[in-house]
Amino acid sequence: MTLLTWSSAIGLWMVLSCGITLAFFPSCSSSDSNYGFHRLTANPLATSLVIFNNLNIFIAICEICLGYHIRFIQKDYQKRLKIYGNGKEWNGAFDLLRMPITVRDAFDGKNWALMWSTYSLFDPSYQNNESFGFFIDVGNGWTTIPSCIFLNYAILFPERVSPLILGCVVIASYWQMLYGTIIYLLSFFFNKRYEGHPGWSIFVFVGTTNGVWFIFPCMAIYAAYSILRDGNLSVLSIC
Repeated sequence: MTLLTWSSAIGLWMVLSCGITLAFFPSCSSSDSNYGFHRLTANPLATSLVIFNNLNIFIAICEICLGYHIRFIQKDYQKRLKIYGNGKEWNGAFDLLRMPITVRDAFDGKNWALMWSTYSLFDPSYQNNESFGFFIDVGNGWTTIPSCIFLNYAILFPERVSPLILGCVVIASYWQMLYGTIIYLLSFFFNKRYEGHPGWSIFVFVGTTNGVWFIFPCMAIYAAYSILRDGNLSVLSIC
């Protein structure tokens, strides 16, 4: 029985993971009846990082699938290239987003590996297990989930976390994300993998998606710097 589409399954993950995390945001005494809403907007940096972390955890799972299912991705890419090549790449992307899946399908890694065979329509390096893009993303998949969970935990329970350890872990992990994004984009443009695609298409599909992993890691690094400078987690304080 089909209950979801590929994109709505991602949306469901974000709603559930962010909803549960934000529900545990520290409570402060207030007579304001709208305080529950204000609590979520009291510190935009903390709220933004929680949302990004939950998104990154999902993408990290997909990156692990990239490593496990690279042969499947390579075969699926060749099939998609025949259907969606020659200027039809966006049709391939939209067809993936609309693809129906069941709850059982949502736990099949190959369904999330389709992300990479589709992305490869815009950048074939992702179906090449010898490329930098392949290895940096598989590496990020295995290594960034713990740091995202750790930062979320620190935002929820700041009194239980060492500022020194948190600051060091966040700078190391989120710099890895930022550096990987920068080098990937430099590789993409240096090797002219944008050729054959309209400029707007590259900006939207490659620039926007990778831009998320530029902006938010910068925010996390700023938070880590402030934590190490101040010796506390006040930069992420909700109250």
